[in-house]
Amino acid sequence: MSHVGVGPRAVMRSVAFLTAGVLAVPALAGCTSEDPSGKPLAERDVAAAARTSVSDGGTLRWAVDSVPDTLNAFQSDADATTTRVAQAVLPSMFRMDETGSPVRNPDYLESAEVVDTEPKQVVVYKLNQQAVWSDGREIGAADFAAQWRALSGKDSAYWTARNAGYDRIEKIERGASDLEVKVTFSRPYADWKALFTPLYPKDVTGTPDAFNDGARRALKVSAGPFAVKKVDTKGDQVVLTGNPRWWGEPAKLDEIVLRAVPRDERVSELVAGKLDLAEIDPETADEVGLAAGPPRDAATGTPLMGPGGSPAPGAQGRSAAEALRSWAVANGSDEEAAEEEVLAREERREAEAKARRRQQALSGFEVRKSLEPAYTQLALNGADGPLADERVRRAVARALDREKLAEAVLKPLGLPAEPVGSHLALSGQPAYADGSGALGEQNAKEARALLADAGWVPGGPVKKKDGEQAAGAEKDKKDEEEKDGKDEKKSGGDDDGTYIVGEDNKNTDGKNTDNENTDGNNTDGRNEGDRNDDDGGGDDAKDGADRESGEKHSSGKNTAQGGAPGAYAPKGTAAPAGAAAAPLAKDGKALTLRFVLPSGPGSETLRTVADRITDMLKEIGIGTEVSKVPDESYFKDHIAAGEYDLALYSWPASAFPATDARPIYAKPVPAADGSLNVAQNYTRVGTDQVDQLFDRAMTTLDQKEARGLLRKADSRIWAAAGSVPLYQRPQLVAARENLANAGAFGFETPVYEDMGFLKKGAHGSRPSAPASSSPSS
Repeated sequence: MSHVGVGPRAVMRSVAFLTAGVLAVPALAGCTSEDPSGKPLAERDVAAAARTSVSDGGTLRWAVDSVPDTLNAFQSDADATTTRVAQAVLPSMFRMDETGSPVRNPDYLESAEVVDTEPKQVVVYKLNQQAVWSDGREIGAADFAAQWRALSGKDSAYWTARNAGYDRIEKIERGASDLEVKVTFSRPYADWKALFTPLYPKDVTGTPDAFNDGARRALKVSAGPFAVKKVDTKGDQVVLTGNPRWWGEPAKLDEIVLRAVPRDERVSELVAGKLDLAEIDPETADEVGLAAGPPRDAATGTPLMGPGGSPAPGAQGRSAAEALRSWAVANGSDEEAAEEEVLAREERREAEAKARRRQQALSGFEVRKSLEPAYTQLALNGADGPLADERVRRAVARALDREKLAEAVLKPLGLPAEPVGSHLALSGQPAYADGSGALGEQNAKEARALLADAGWVPGGPVKKKDGEQAAGAEKDKKDEEEKDGKDEKKSGGDDDGTYIVGEDNKNTDGKNTDNENTDGNNTDGRNEGDRNDDDGGGDDAKDGADRESGEKHSSGKNTAQGGAPGAYAPKGTAAPAGAAAAPLAKDGKALTLRFVLPSGPGSETLRTVADRITDMLKEIGIGTEVSKVPDESYFKDHIAAGEYDLALYSWPASAFPATDARPIYAKPVPAADGSLNVAQNYTRVGTDQVDQLFDRAMTTLDQKEARGLLRKADSRIWAAAGSVPLYQRPQLVAARENLANAGAFGFETPVYEDMGFLKKGAHGSRPSAPASSSPSS
């Protein structure tokens, strides 16, 4: 089971899903012509083919996680299947391109632009004159106005999950013709392209009753290349059929059947020939890949061969020596052993025959892979306990080798293994820039120094409770000696156990064992001439930035004295390297964090990452108590409820981070009943500065300015260390070899009318294998 925090964009930030000190944030791109947004790390993999190469007709059987409880994407129980249906059957004013950016959808829009900004922002939509609903009525201003009224938040009778953006609209009216829709905003709104995608007919949004119940199990009126034929809850499927009133390129497929199939059952359904397309886990991907041909060397692409030129034995194969030994026992003089071996050989033959049939059934499939528009993060609950202290959160974050974590997940899959550098966008998206410099690179010594400054020290006295293992000074002496021995090997014998933050470049060759920058260059990603990040002005602001940033000058000394609380440990803080793995304690209590993980099938990757994180935290003396909980309660009862210290879950990327990411990182505020209103900020960590930067980014219509504000907000989120982005999620899809224009879509919105089965002799285009990633030096 994958654990993306919430569902589609329309509702993905809608589920009710500690202030850091002032920090001078690095200027990310003010002095270079290089675009910090970069390029997408992986291309889409859909076997792209021209429509002329695709046959007409056929049914695509596509595995999904569930039959949706509602087809209304703006309700709280909408899910990823709701989004898939909406994309195929409803108008979308904008769709996502290969970089995750919104682009005009010409099937519905001839143009859409801001025509006025003073005194109010006005956007005029010019609709495609052929665009009609399936009942024959033209798509027009009445549909836009009904959706606005339903989602504005002014009428509580509408059970909506969110109203972001719609609450900023003042009025909607007909333009110069029936094909024009004029939208006037009461407040400027930068993310106006996020609105009216999807667009529902006024039949659904016109009244509260219709909105609340009219589109849960059926959509009588639609306007896409497909229409909803039926939602079959007993058969666990949604059937889409071609829309006869569709004015665009006609759908190649007759039907799309979205079948709810659990992840751990999909390989069996593929073998049985009951699916054509299914997102799969890495283990299934290995099996499908093996069925497609012999195992190949990852570097050269050549088949792996065994002795004598025979294929290397697979998971169920036997070497020639083992086969010979089996024959000798079966034909030997020991009758009892021979009988047992004969039975064992028969069982193996049956198992191998079954495996061959399974492999033959899977040989018609291939694995299409890309990177999902979502990232996995380590969440640190800052509401209370040790992680309420920013220094402890920063220590945890700086103990992580994010490159190794990304490699552990992505490298075996042949995908680019780059750690994610932003909370608000992914590589290739316009708002992306690596803001992790505001936190600092992985550095166990500085992490231990931060913990020491927070009062957590190795070998501190621990009060032992009944049934609780002691830590610190009351640990068994033998265990302490064993740990000390291991630590000496890890830290090296020439370290005297004293570490001074900012003075770790004492080697005569200018190098050190923690890859610190000692050549006089800035290590926090800022440019000397651009330290004022527009939040203050003049020379005083620049001087303050210099004092607070903790930058390292040519002397190699850290200048962070009097700087941001928790940003760096005070100069002179000792962090004995020889006690790196010794448990830490404070006020009689060991530093142990509860690490909550899902226990169900499909979560193996998360558990593997958690094991590695646990080992990395041990290196700085932090213990973990791993708690594996049922998938169905993982998010609701633990993440959203705040019942965890550390957790792994994912957030989907958005083309509109100013709108969609704000509730995830907004500073929690007290509710009227005295509880804490966290919105979707499940880490409970937020700052006023971040909120202000989001608000400014949401109101400016200058895209360059908005990107700059978002990048500053991201840097402050990094500095607060409430969450640590780790890696972009892999997207692995088993697809029938002759299926075109479907698979691992990456950022792009699927084009449903182009999906279909290739004509005989035709081939789809797939991306070349990505170069393997190597750790940056």
